[in-house]
Amino acid sequence: MAKGHRSQIKRERNANKDTRPSAKLSYARIPVQKACFVLDAIRGKDVETALGILAYNPRYASSVIEKLLKSAVANAENNNGMKADNLYVAECFANKGPTMKRVRPRAQGRAYRIEKRLSHITVVLDER
Repeated sequence: MAKGHRSQIKRERNANKDTRPSAKLSYARIPVQKACFVLDAIRGKDVETALGILAYNPRYASSVIEKLLKSAVANAENNNGMKADNLYVAECFANKGPTMKRVRPRAQGRAYRIEKRLSHITVVLDER
Protein backbone atom coordinates (compact mmCIF):
# COMPACT_ATOMS: atom_id res chain seq x y z
CA MET A 1 0.00 0.00 0.00
CA ALA A 2 0.99 3.63 -0.44
CA LYS A 3 2.70 5.56 2.35
CA GLY A 4 0.15 8.36 2.44
CA HIS A 5 -2.32 10.43 0.53
CA ARG A 6 -1.50 11.45 -3.03
CA SER A 7 -1.01 15.10 -2.06
CA GLN A 8 1.32 14.05 0.75
CA ILE A 9 3.44 11.98 -1.64
CA LYS A 10 3.61 14.91 -4.11
CA ARG A 11 4.63 17.30 -1.31
CA GLU A 12 7.49 14.99 -0.29
CA ARG A 13 8.63 14.62 -3.91
CA ASN A 14 8.64 18.40 -4.45
CA ALA A 15 10.54 18.98 -1.19
CA ASN A 16 13.50 17.00 -2.58
CA LYS A 17 13.80 19.16 -5.74
CA ASP A 18 17.14 20.66 -6.67
CA THR A 19 17.01 24.45 -6.13
CA ARG A 20 20.32 25.23 -7.82
CA PRO A 21 20.06 27.47 -10.90
CA SER A 22 20.33 25.60 -14.18
CA ALA A 23 19.66 25.77 -17.90
CA LYS A 24 18.83 22.97 -20.30
CA LEU A 25 19.02 22.80 -24.07
CA SER A 26 16.99 20.01 -25.62
CA TYR A 27 17.47 18.58 -29.11
CA ALA A 28 20.83 20.25 -29.77
CA ARG A 29 22.26 19.26 -33.16
CA ILE A 30 25.50 18.06 -31.55
CA PRO A 31 26.45 14.44 -30.82
CA VAL A 32 26.91 13.68 -27.10
CA GLN A 33 30.56 12.75 -27.54
CA LYS A 34 31.45 16.07 -29.18
CA ALA A 35 29.52 18.07 -26.57
CA CYS A 36 31.29 16.23 -23.73
CA PHE A 37 34.73 17.35 -24.97
CA VAL A 38 33.71 20.95 -24.30
CA LEU A 39 31.74 20.22 -21.10
CA ASP A 40 34.73 18.42 -19.55
CA ALA A 41 36.81 21.58 -20.02
CA ILE A 42 34.46 23.81 -17.97
CA ARG A 43 33.26 21.42 -15.26
CA GLY A 44 34.12 22.77 -11.78
CA LYS A 45 35.40 26.14 -13.05
CA ASP A 46 33.99 29.50 -11.98
CA VAL A 47 31.71 31.25 -14.49
CA GLU A 48 34.24 33.87 -15.66
CA THR A 49 36.89 31.23 -16.40
CA ALA A 50 34.36 28.95 -18.10
CA LEU A 51 33.16 31.76 -20.38
CA GLY A 52 36.78 32.54 -21.27
CA ILE A 53 37.46 28.89 -22.14
CA LEU A 54 34.31 28.71 -24.28
CA ALA A 55 35.07 31.97 -26.11
CA TYR A 56 38.42 30.67 -27.40
CA ASN A 57 37.51 27.03 -27.95
CA PRO A 58 37.37 26.29 -31.71
CA ARG A 59 34.70 23.57 -31.49
CA TYR A 60 31.14 24.26 -32.68
CA ALA A 61 29.68 22.96 -29.42
CA SER A 62 31.45 25.70 -27.44
CA SER A 63 29.32 28.48 -28.95
CA VAL A 64 26.12 26.60 -28.09
CA ILE A 65 27.28 25.81 -24.55
CA GLU A 66 28.45 29.41 -24.03
CA LYS A 67 24.92 30.63 -24.77
CA LEU A 68 23.52 28.01 -22.40
CA LEU A 69 25.93 29.02 -19.61
CA LYS A 70 24.94 32.69 -19.97
CA SER A 71 21.30 31.62 -19.69
CA ALA A 72 22.04 29.69 -16.48
CA VAL A 73 23.82 32.75 -15.02
CA ALA A 74 20.81 34.94 -15.91
CA ASN A 75 18.51 32.41 -14.21
CA ALA A 76 20.68 32.52 -11.08
CA GLU A 77 20.62 36.33 -10.93
CA ASN A 78 16.93 36.85 -11.72
CA ASN A 79 15.23 33.84 -10.12
CA ASN A 80 17.52 33.05 -7.16
CA GLY A 81 19.04 36.48 -6.48
CA MET A 82 22.63 35.19 -6.62
CA LYS A 83 25.71 37.20 -7.58
CA ALA A 84 27.45 36.16 -10.83
CA ASP A 85 30.89 36.59 -9.20
CA ASN A 86 30.31 33.75 -6.72
CA LEU A 87 28.95 31.19 -9.21
CA TYR A 88 30.73 28.12 -10.53
CA VAL A 89 29.77 25.22 -12.82
CA ALA A 90 28.70 22.51 -10.36
CA GLU A 91 27.43 20.03 -12.95
CA CYS A 92 27.32 19.90 -16.73
CA PHE A 93 26.38 16.89 -18.79
CA ALA A 94 24.95 15.83 -22.13
CA ASN A 95 22.35 13.11 -22.50
CA LYS A 96 21.51 11.23 -25.67
CA GLY A 97 18.61 12.60 -27.69
CA PRO A 98 16.79 11.11 -30.67
CA THR A 99 18.71 10.24 -33.83
CA MET A 100 17.61 11.56 -37.22
CA LYS A 101 18.09 8.90 -39.87
CA ARG A 102 18.99 9.99 -43.38
CA VAL A 103 19.90 8.03 -46.52
CA ARG A 104 22.95 8.62 -48.74
CA PRO A 105 22.88 7.11 -52.23
CA ARG A 106 25.92 4.95 -53.02
CA ALA A 107 27.25 3.01 -55.98
CA GLN A 108 25.25 0.25 -57.69
CA GLY A 109 21.91 1.35 -56.26
CA ARG A 110 22.84 0.89 -52.65
CA ALA A 111 21.87 3.28 -49.87
CA TYR A 112 23.94 3.98 -46.76
CA ARG A 113 22.29 5.24 -43.63
CA ILE A 114 23.56 8.47 -42.09
CA GLU A 115 22.67 9.05 -38.45
CA LYS A 116 22.49 12.66 -37.29
CA ARG A 117 22.67 12.46 -33.51
CA LEU A 118 21.04 14.95 -31.16
CA SER A 119 21.68 15.61 -27.48
CA HIS A 120 20.15 17.25 -24.43
CA ILE A 121 22.71 19.48 -22.68
CA THR A 122 22.31 20.61 -19.05
CA VAL A 123 24.38 23.12 -17.06
CA VAL A 124 23.89 23.44 -13.27
CA LEU A 125 25.50 26.27 -11.31
CA ASP A 126 26.14 26.69 -7.59
CA GLU A 127 27.44 29.37 -5.25
CA ARG A 128 30.86 29.27 -3.58
